[in-house]
Amino acid sequence: MASLSDLFHFEAGREAAVPGDVREVSNYVRAMEHGLQRLSELPLSTRLVRELHERLLRGVRGEHYTPGEFRTSQNWIGSPGCTLDEATFVPPPPDEMPALLSDWERFLHAPSRFPPLIECALMHYQFEAIHPFLDGNGRVGRLLITLYLVARRHLSQPLLYLSAFFEAHRDEYYERLLAISQRGDWEGWLDFFLSGVAEQSRDAVKRSRRIIDLQEDYRAQLYAAKAPASAIRLIDIFFQSPVVTIPMAASAIGVTYAAAASALNRLARAELVRELGPFKRGRTFFAEELVRRIEEDI
Repeated sequence: MASLSDLFHFEAGREAAVPGDVREVSNYVRAMEHGLQRLSELPLSTRLVRELHERLLRGVRGEHYTPGEFRTSQNWIGSPGCTLDEATFVPPPPDEMPALLSDWERFLHAPSRFPPLIECALMHYQFEAIHPFLDGNGRVGRLLITLYLVARRHLSQPLLYLSAFFEAHRDEYYERLLAISQRGDWEGWLDFFLSGVAEQSRDAVKRSRRIIDLQEDYRAQLYAAKAPASAIRLIDIFFQSPVVTIPMAASAIGVTYAAAASALNRLARAELVRELGPFKRGRTFFAEELVRRIEEDI
């Protein structure tokens, strides 16, 4: 599985040095950014869902399954190579999808009847049950959780990452969704979903504290060493993007290329960042300890 470190190396232009699935992670980040930007001009809708799907499948697994288009043929879920008759779950046929997607979209914009997290859990199940694409439904469905809560103003930033919880409890996740379709077990699904929200929220708070503590420690080190103001300002940029090139640094803190290079070299000598080497985007520097603290198990 691609790591956060792999993603940043990929973004720095080291494509040959990272696993193949890192592009999927990069696409997920790009789709999230697109969704957040579009929410300022377009409500959460089937139109936005198609846009997200097209971006998620660019150049990755499933790209030949009509990215950005709802399916026009039957799909099913089951063990690899199984037939329709052997499937664990068979979503609605294509001719029923328009009405079901309209119902789903109306649910998104109807006056609230339940607490927001309950509505979010219902929304996610509805989408997964319809399974409107030939591939990539899970990726879209998980992305929609965050976008739904942001759109409803229950999250100011996309800090709730339920995908990690679903992946860690993959079998139970599918079992809970299937149990609704087979037995109407909504209580089991809601309990599972809310447990995931609680666990991932605690995780996000702890990781945020780690990051803040490290940032304060780095700034204290630089002040104690009487580092130039440009280096102190620049270390904060790494906490926005752990991979920084010289042009990025120059633009971010408003200095010349030479001044930015000097500040980055100062941070590297202090072993706060590490130079990765000259890649596609030129000399590239990486906040390795920051990424390690983000990735480290809690």
